Amino acid sequence: MNQTSLDRDAEQLKSLGLKSEFDRSMSFWENFSLGFTYLSPVVGVYSVFALAIQAGGPPMIWNYLLVGFGQFLVCLVFGEVVSQYPISGGIYPWSLRLVGERFAWMSAWIYAWALFTSVAAVAVGGAPFLNNLLGVELGNTGFIWIAIGMIVISTLLNLSGTKLLAQVAFFGFICELVGAILVGGYLLFFAKVNSISILWNTFSFGDGMSYFPAFLASSVAAMFCYYGFEACGDVAEETPNASSAIPKSMRMTIYIGGGAAIFICLALLLSLPNVEKAISGEDADPVTTTLTTAMGMTGYRLVIVVVMISFLSCLLSLQAAASRLLFSFARDGMIFGSQYLNHLSKKGKVPTKALLITGIIPIIITSMGHWLQDAVTTIISFASSGIYVAFQMVVFAALFARLRGWKPQGSFTLGKWGLPINVLALFYGITAVSNMVWPRSPEEPWFINYGMIFTSLVVVSTGVLYLFLAKPHLRKKYAKTVL
Repeated sequence: MNQTSLDRDAEQLKSLGLKSEFDRSMSFWENFSLGFTYLSPVVGVYSVFALAIQAGGPPMIWNYLLVGFGQFLVCLVFGEVVSQYPISGGIYPWSLRLVGERFAWMSAWIYAWALFTSVAAVAVGGAPFLNNLLGVELGNTGFIWIAIGMIVISTLLNLSGTKLLAQVAFFGFICELVGAILVGGYLLFFAKVNSISILWNTFSFGDGMSYFPAFLASSVAAMFCYYGFEACGDVAEETPNASSAIPKSMRMTIYIGGGAAIFICLALLLSLPNVEKAISGEDADPVTTTLTTAMGMTGYRLVIVVVMISFLSCLLSLQAAASRLLFSFARDGMIFGSQYLNHLSKKGKVPTKALLITGIIPIIITSMGHWLQDAVTTIISFASSGIYVAFQMVVFAALFARLRGWKPQGSFTLGKWGLPINVLALFYGITAVSNMVWPRSPEEPWFINYGMIFTSLVVVSTGVLYLFLAKPHLRKKYAKTVL
């Protein structure tokens, strides 16, 4: 590790009023792997493929390009910000320095709950795949226990330290990328049954503008696949040469993760045995149908092993991001329990108590599924919308700061393109959030049809109430302790 680079990193943090005690042992590729496994194209595509094709048919694949471009604009803005402020916790310290304490507090509050619900959502989403791997029918209670077990394992791995986190993330990246290429390649070369023309076939959804509402509805699936790059910045104080390395790893997460997601989706669509049944919902699990038809049960179970590695590494990355956010929040004394959450362990140099919180809260959310399955579904629906809202708070903060004279001064800047890209990123983000939360299922109970709106209002209103009553922004301080 280059000592000059480490000294430069320390000087940059010192100029920002911080002295980091994190272990800078995460290489560039390991940092990128953290973002990739958080984005997790396998988890993203396999989890929502059925919903996407039911919402918009095979042309839903084009959303991966459109959403990918929009998120790339957001990624560029994030790159400028993290390059100047390479601080652990990402969204909170960025918003703090671009706008101020109260705005930063709200952005962190929203992002924290989005991460907690994302951990629960990924664990719950992974449970049926493990059930299929075991070849037994466990039912809802069994799924809940599997999900809790996955969160516990992820928490224990995270508690082992930055080095193990980085190694597991890199291992997950290799397994997921190789698995995606091999499985996708096998499907395209040996199991292709549909013409590529189905990518333009809207089937029963209508043509032209009449298809547009279905296309918008199906885009939510692509939105689920295109976040994770911000996790690279959440561990900025654990990555050497962070100012230059992290903007690059963020962009690579979009390139490689997005490319892998498109490839997986394309392979599934062209190998789908019966497109009409998948669209109608008669085939409720078209991913399993496609893989078992093409590979048989033995081949399918081998694929599920890779899928489970992807789910676990995704959980690991989500928890790492959430724990660094809580630590950064607590280091400034901005959250209740700060005196406990702002500690790093001596050996692993990780925020132990913050990591435990990122395991306990998702376990509580998941455990509610034993008695209130619909409530858990409603809470988990906040996962995607909350992260997108938090993203746009950073994009807005960057634009607000630019209009007040901020000129990015990190290793990575957009130069004269900064302002127009920032404006376009904010426009994209607002339309994406609006599309995501739009109620489209009037036949469903209100808590499902308006689930994202309802949970977003609950999180925002409780955050505003706490901010108003407790005034944590007035207690802001730079505090750090190493146990």
